[in-house]
Amino acid sequence: MSEPAAAPDQTVLDEVQQRVLWLATRIVDAANRERESGEIKVGGHQASSASFVTVMTALWFAHLDQGDRVSVKPHASPVFHAIQYLLGNLDRSYLTQLRALGGLQSYPSRTKDPDGVDFSTGSVGLGAAAPLFAAATRRYVDAHFGEREQSRFIALMGDAELDEGNVWEAIADPVSQGLGNVTWVVDFNRQSLDRVIPGIRIEQWSQQFEAAGWQVVEAKYGRRLQAAFAEPGGKALRDWIDAMPNPHYQSLFAVPEEELRKRFLDGAPDEVASLIADVSDAELRPLVTDLGGHDLDVVLEALAACDAVTDRPSVLFAYTIKGWGLPIAGNPRNHASLLTGEQIETLRADLGLTPEDEWERLDPASDAGILAAKRAELLRRPDPVDALEITVPSSSGIGTTRPMSTQEALGRVMVNLSRDEDVGPHLVTTAPDVATSTNLAGFINRVGVFSPSAQRAWDEDPLLSWTEGPSGQHLELGISEMNLFLLLGQLGLSWDLSAQPLLAVGTLYDPFVARGLDAFIHSAYNGARFVVAGTPSGVTLAPEGGAHQSSITASIGIELPGVTFIEPTYAAALDWLLCDALGHIAGGAPEAPTAAPTEGGAFYLRLSTRPLPQEPFERARRRLGDAVLRRQVLAGGYRLHDAGELAASEDAPVVNLAACGAVMPEVLQAAEDLADEGVAAHVVDLTSPGRLYSAWQRTLRQGVRTATSPSIPGALRACFPDRAPVVTVHDASSHALSWIGSALGVPSVPLGVDDFGQSGTIQELYELHDLLPGSIVNGALAALSLR
Repeated sequence: MSEPAAAPDQTVLDEVQQRVLWLATRIVDAANRERESGEIKVGGHQASSASFVTVMTALWFAHLDQGDRVSVKPHASPVFHAIQYLLGNLDRSYLTQLRALGGLQSYPSRTKDPDGVDFSTGSVGLGAAAPLFAAATRRYVDAHFGEREQSRFIALMGDAELDEGNVWEAIADPVSQGLGNVTWVVDFNRQSLDRVIPGIRIEQWSQQFEAAGWQVVEAKYGRRLQAAFAEPGGKALRDWIDAMPNPHYQSLFAVPEEELRKRFLDGAPDEVASLIADVSDAELRPLVTDLGGHDLDVVLEALAACDAVTDRPSVLFAYTIKGWGLPIAGNPRNHASLLTGEQIETLRADLGLTPEDEWERLDPASDAGILAAKRAELLRRPDPVDALEITVPSSSGIGTTRPMSTQEALGRVMVNLSRDEDVGPHLVTTAPDVATSTNLAGFINRVGVFSPSAQRAWDEDPLLSWTEGPSGQHLELGISEMNLFLLLGQLGLSWDLSAQPLLAVGTLYDPFVARGLDAFIHSAYNGARFVVAGTPSGVTLAPEGGAHQSSITASIGIELPGVTFIEPTYAAALDWLLCDALGHIAGGAPEAPTAAPTEGGAFYLRLSTRPLPQEPFERARRRLGDAVLRRQVLAGGYRLHDAGELAASEDAPVVNLAACGAVMPEVLQAAEDLADEGVAAHVVDLTSPGRLYSAWQRTLRQGVRTATSPSIPGALRACFPDRAPVVTVHDASSHALSWIGSALGVPSVPLGVDDFGQSGTIQELYELHDLLPGSIVNGALAALSLR
């Protein structure tokens, strides 16, 4: 971070903020009044944008340095785009394209906006927490790869975002402690979507932040009110405003000037009336509504106070007015309100603009224009390097001579990769207090647990060496799946936000993927690159009961954009797939999104603790050869068992049994039973249903868009060369694989888990959910009858 320069003259900054206010307001106005909107309202948030104009002007035009990273609250996106336009980072054509296809997104988006968004926001609370985990990632990067350019990680957030539980989970986690380069700025305008918040919760929030080790700073009153408080008896005025309920204070904005004094003094001590007796009616409203969040000097002083404390994060409560500077200021229902055409014309005239120059940037010869040019140059960043110059091996060399679960295989592959000179230093793992129970113990024994300083180990565990220090490569979280996915998201963006690509791998119990789903979606939407393993999964985790048995997570993995879903059955296949995923991550960001489904940067492995014999995979390996088998495994599936001569018989009906994961022994047994009945049953191991589904969708949509017959993609043809009926078998919701029959154009019977599980043995639960060989055989006969 560079030495702080002298703050620009407030008159110049005020000119800038007035232009920012105008552009932000007009961007929303143009989208709603001057563009064909179709059947529904375009929308936008003029009032919510206006409340943060002062803070954001102070940041971009006086406070930020090149290395700083900022998360912008969703409803302030027009302010962000207005600022980027004034700094020369956004073409003018975009200003009339808010919420239009190919235009500016409704909320800041890293992957879809054209002007350099650091953190996507939209699902409130997540964008606010993201910079905290980005700072934790930077601390890790600095400890392992040398200090980067100093950065401050700043979150601009609405006060209602503090109602989101993930915010408090984030600040309480040990991983986020002691991050002195983090500042959260809360837009404390006391209004939510529906109403003025009746109570003043800032005392409660302040105590919660302080209890978590944060510094609390306020920008509460502007200099005009501060001067009034400094007058003799001024404490009574401050005490009255401090004690005034939110609805009472907010009502001051709507009452006519001649009634304001009476409304303000309603219930006030007599001495307050005496203190303002000499204040004219015209001067009274600017005085009593002079809040610190709209005083540029006060905001900059508060930001400096945050920077001064370097051993812990800071939160700045900026007291603001929702709709500041607009005729809808303070209105309880102004959240989605739009200025009328007449109000826009009045505001334009008041700011000295005309229809001819209303979209112009600041005059480059003016003091404000000169400031904008200087700030643009100061904040300009070099292009990041998004790839590692390493070679990830195609296999870690895992041995597979005995029965093994995919969860155990994950742990063994991670240990092997930690020994690789290229890959090992870039690996980083994280888990929400389940590292050892998801088989990361071996990896942790080798590389240790990350801590900014060395910690003494008081327990001697012969099986686990929990050594904490700056060289550790595992980040241990508390039990919060939201924090896991938020941290993975920032580890997966370290190439951009910390100038160092990492190979991030997270683990969690698979049922709780759904618990962290909002953060998972957020990280995928940001384009983050990481691997997450959900393990153990399904009703195969039999004794644990329904609360710990996942069924819908496979569907989530297949359907979530930006994520490749993988569910391997055998250890060697997992080895190939994990190394391939890390190779994709190391190789750089995927190509820009297109209308067709594309493989994203995140990889979700759904694993099991059920040990399976590895011989069936080895037989396929001998039949196909390593090169062909690996290619098919990575593409999404391969024929594990070939019905052989029986399938070649003209009299034998043919059926495909397609499955993945822990149910494979039952499927193979069903194939044998069917052969005894004269039915040729091929068995297909679907290693990545996500890749197969995406391949099908690409060819399908190509056919739809070109009015041609869609073809079956090559990966599916390799798995299913026979256009035979198919039975899909999955320890997950049956619908997760039910699309395969449609993709092949054949009758299909999907078997899976479509009810909550319960405690029992694997045998008992498989019987309950029709996953035993007998049910699979009956499913195959049913599929054949549908031909």
